[in-house]
Amino acid sequence: MGEELLRKKPVIQVQKLRKEYIMGEERVVALRNIDLSINRGEICCIFGTSGSGKSTLLNQLAGLEKPTRGRVLIGGVPVSSLDENGLAAFRQKHVGFVFQSYNLLPELTAVENVAMPLMFRGVPKETREREAKKMLCRVGLHNRMNHFPGQMSGGQQQRAGIARAFITRPDIVFADEPTGNLDSKTTKEVMEMIRKFARTFHQTIVLVSHDPEMTEYADRIVTLVDGEIISDVKTENYCKGETG
Repeated sequence: MGEELLRKKPVIQVQKLRKEYIMGEERVVALRNIDLSINRGEICCIFGTSGSGKSTLLNQLAGLEKPTRGRVLIGGVPVSSLDENGLAAFRQKHVGFVFQSYNLLPELTAVENVAMPLMFRGVPKETREREAKKMLCRVGLHNRMNHFPGQMSGGQQQRAGIARAFITRPDIVFADEPTGNLDSKTTKEVMEMIRKFARTFHQTIVLVSHDPEMTEYADRIVTLVDGEIISDVKTENYCKGETG
């Protein structure tokens, strides 16, 4: 199914998506009639201020929340209709995540954290740790392999998080404010790393951010205001033919 998914273009389709929340007696509309297609190999930045609906949209794309109406398809698979077991299996095969808060397990070393997605796939310990070490070397953490998260800086933890997200070569990586806790120098390093992996492995990246600087790394910028797409712009990166 992985190769099949990779051949599909667009790889993500959002159709008439609406998301409402009930808060007390009030009905809050977070997303309104979203239609969106994201192509294979594209780095798409979903941009907006706090409360714009961008994180809600990311959760819908990743299948972390169910829509009120409409649907999300990834590679033709209606992820918004899958049950929890189906979603877990789908994400395991096709999706990686990079989080703002790193989400590393504090009791595991960098190698063990990065190797975890391979463990869920049933890869033998020796093989998965070997692959994890290769990925840690690629992100510049060859001297931090046996360190625990508490022994690493924020930038080092995010590098480990990137290694973990990309170790299975997922078709799509969702990055939720991936540089929100980092300084400007480390932000640049981390984003260059994400872009390099995406180009090397021909992956689709969906990046959510409120930071205008993040848009510099995208092929396309989708801007949300009050749960609606107000603009959808291709950048110079796209026009230069960097995408698939």
